[in-house]
Amino acid sequence: MMHSKTEFYIEGIKRLRAEKNAIILAHYYQTGDIQDIADFVGDSLSLSQKAASNSADIILFAGVKFMAETAKILAPEKKVLLPDMNAGCSLADSCKPEEFKKFIDDNPGRTVVTYVNTTADIKALSDIICTSSNAVKIVESLPPDEKIIFAPDRNLGNYVLNITGRDIVIWNGTCHVHEEFSLEAIIRLKKENHGAKIIVHPECELPVRMVADYIGSTSSLLQYTKTDRAESYIVATEAGIIHQMQKENPQKKFIPAPPRDSTCGCSECSFMKLITLEKIYNSLDKETPEIFIDSEILLKAQKPIRRMMDISKKLGL
Repeated sequence: MMHSKTEFYIEGIKRLRAEKNAIILAHYYQTGDIQDIADFVGDSLSLSQKAASNSADIILFAGVKFMAETAKILAPEKKVLLPDMNAGCSLADSCKPEEFKKFIDDNPGRTVVTYVNTTADIKALSDIICTSSNAVKIVESLPPDEKIIFAPDRNLGNYVLNITGRDIVIWNGTCHVHEEFSLEAIIRLKKENHGAKIIVHPECELPVRMVADYIGSTSSLLQYTKTDRAESYIVATEAGIIHQMQKENPQKKFIPAPPRDSTCGCSECSFMKLITLEKIYNSLDKETPEIFIDSEILLKAQKPIRRMMDISKKLGL
């Protein structure tokens, strides 16, 4: 029964997508079945680029709310759907507009660089947006003496600070998935899997980054596993990316790094996993829930995202 139900949703999604000229954008942290039905799968930067340039009338975002908001900001004339409005983000929630505005006021004369994992309100207070794949390059593109505020992820902020040595004040926010990896368990896995390389997202805490063989954004971790010679990898980021890694490298072994709380076997973003095939089908069918953003906020938020995309384009990212 379950099998035919899945097929019903997949066929229905394909039919509705064609009828309504819709495009499905999915993040790497979605489940494999959703990644497989999407028109485009990527990380935050590539999804932003895709949202800004496509010929669809409707963008359905299989991801979390800040990603769907970014798509709406970049394509305000299109209808943007998010199958479940409860798909939030602990990192975005850790940076509230009124508190962040005070933080900016308390640190005057600084260029505000914020990570894409933020609400539209926070983007509207920013000078430039970045993603984990371009954060270092964005900061390095600014004049060497420029004073910077980096928000909201403290781990990514510290990673950028360590690499660039710039004058950066960092907001104290975190992602619940990347904060939870167990260093002890990762080291144990390394001993048990001789020759396995530890690959780590820069949102992870410093001790985990220190044992890494490679640190990179979701897309660069994927790229690394394609070009690197190792046979196996311990992956310290949201486990959804392993679906793509396995597809690209069927002969290799990928082991999700375990969290400190051993009740869960691997690290998954509960918000990302709220999106299902059934919800995508219903969302396309009814054309709800739809993302709406106040026009003033939208215009203010557009500038720093466009600035990021211009810099990324110049740098060939």
